[in-house]
Amino acid sequence: MLILGLDPSLSCTGWGIVRSEGARLAHIANGQIATDSKAPLAERLLHLHDAVHAVIGQYAPDRAAVEEVFVNKNPQSTLKLAQARGAVLAACGRGSLPVNEHAARLVKKAVVGTGAAEKAQVQAMLKVLLPGIAVAGADAADALAVAIADAHLAKG
Repeated sequence: MLILGLDPSLSCTGWGIVRSEGARLAHIANGQIATDSKAPLAERLLHLHDAVHAVIGQYAPDRAAVEEVFVNKNPQSTLKLAQARGAVLAACGRGSLPVNEHAARLVKKAVVGTGAAEKAQVQAMLKVLLPGIAVAGADAADALAVAIADAHLAKG
């Protein structure tokens, strides 16, 4: 089973793909999709959609997983996150991928063992769970964590 983990953001969306075979995990690929902050919103969202759709076309995952949306203190940040998430989810829909959603605390607990884990702890566990991988950046690491959590948490 190939799982595409996604960490949506308007500025930089992370993605990571793992193969899950029973309790065994293998890294397939990961990357980040940056958008031009000076570009109009519609162009940025289209870029996210098209780039995620291209990843789906290239790797043909069986399903996708994203973190559930959370509300920031800044309403504008929450809105931008929701819009980026919509573009990413639309790309999954276009690729006929089922999508599982997991709370951030649940992702951290599945990967590290505690829902209060820091980003550094999550990244350290990625090196243990997927030894020898090169991670494209923090957003890609978060996306890989979502994919790993989905492998442990999801049914099917």
